[in-house]
Amino acid sequence: MLYAIVDIETTGSYAAANGITEIGIVIHDGKQVLHFYESLVNPQIPIPYFIQRLTGIDNSMVANAPTFAEIAAQVYELLQDKVFVAHNVNFDYSFVKHHLQDAGYELNTKKLCTVRLARKVLPGLNGYSLGKLTAQLHINHANHHRAGGDALATADLLAIITENDSQGVIASMLKGRNSEQYLPPHLPVTDLDKLPSCPGVYYFYNAAGKAIYIGKALNIRKRVKSHFSNNKTSRQKQDFLKETHRITYKECATELMAHILESAEIRKLWPVHNRSQRGYLAQYGLFVYEDMQGYMRMAVEKIRRSVQPVYTFNTINEGQFMLRSLVEEFGLCSRMCNVTTAPDCDCTTDHSDPAVYNQKAAAAIARLKAQLPTFALIDKGIDDNEHSCILVRNGNLYGMGYLSDKQEQLKSVDALLASIEPMQDNDYIRNLVLRHATDYPEKCVIF
Repeated sequence: MLYAIVDIETTGSYAAANGITEIGIVIHDGKQVLHFYESLVNPQIPIPYFIQRLTGIDNSMVANAPTFAEIAAQVYELLQDKVFVAHNVNFDYSFVKHHLQDAGYELNTKKLCTVRLARKVLPGLNGYSLGKLTAQLHINHANHHRAGGDALATADLLAIITENDSQGVIASMLKGRNSEQYLPPHLPVTDLDKLPSCPGVYYFYNAAGKAIYIGKALNIRKRVKSHFSNNKTSRQKQDFLKETHRITYKECATELMAHILESAEIRKLWPVHNRSQRGYLAQYGLFVYEDMQGYMRMAVEKIRRSVQPVYTFNTINEGQFMLRSLVEEFGLCSRMCNVTTAPDCDCTTDHSDPAVYNQKAAAAIARLKAQLPTFALIDKGIDDNEHSCILVRNGNLYGMGYLSDKQEQLKSVDALLASIEPMQDNDYIRNLVLRHATDYPEKCVIF
């Protein structure tokens, strides 16, 4: 078995919009170097200044160097039928595969990551970056951050790993489509092994312990593994792989509960790689208050944490439309409902007596609330000794939890509340729950 140990220098962190400035390839049999190849590469785009400072490769050095397309045939010939090895292999592989593909060559080889190999075969070391490993293992590492120097140092590292691989780690990683080769270099494979095949929510964390992505799944294990089943060259995917250091999860009884928990957790933690649900949080609410003269007033305003709205809306126009409907149906004063900003009231509503007017306003609010159901959606639990419960109160999602004594706890809403964890309501989740209740009315307990 032959290895092609690769290191590249690039203009940026992801292949889709960046070029290769230098490539080094060491052909190795696991014990010694058989062939060494190194070349500067003209990326055909400017090299950022900070990368020039890091690598020592500037624009003048690559001006007369071959483009990657010009060396693609030679690179492909060196790599094919070999095991592609690199320190953080998914980064180097994504660049080389992408640029070979642009030149008309399809690279499909097995991969080995020397970060992951070193962690398994040489445990307990003080850091696993290439620089720290070469210092601790007394490997000659000339020309740091240059492709040839780093590739040769990685080759020496591979030889040490091979010599100490008494447990057959390399053979295990190369067996079939070993999923570990597709994992981020800093993610322990034990995190993946612990994942259950059940509904729930999973969390990706960075090195600082901050959640960077939260997802839901009908099968947590299968869904998490799918994140690493390809090696996309986009910036988002490469940053995601580079930043992931740990994975945890929370089980849920049903997929719907996973939807709700995911939405609540995203809004609590705001992970940087979650973008799809940012627009679902209701922005406006219908508020009711009493003025100094004792009149019940209404207004559609931006939601505030300190005051609970009667109803919520995504847009102010949606709220104003509903409020105008109440004004017309119940004969309310448009100025007292903040539908008009005119200083003088020109409506035909009799509001000389606050008590009489407030009866109309209260009837309007009661009518609105009467349209909003209160019910519990009952389903299976995580185990056979419980039932799951999602509580909708006055048309809004209140929260969810698990019932150990369904008959007793469903006697009233108050009896339920001790078992329900409150969740932040939003239109996206509310509509999911209401649609599920419509599809499965037999699961609903109406209050």
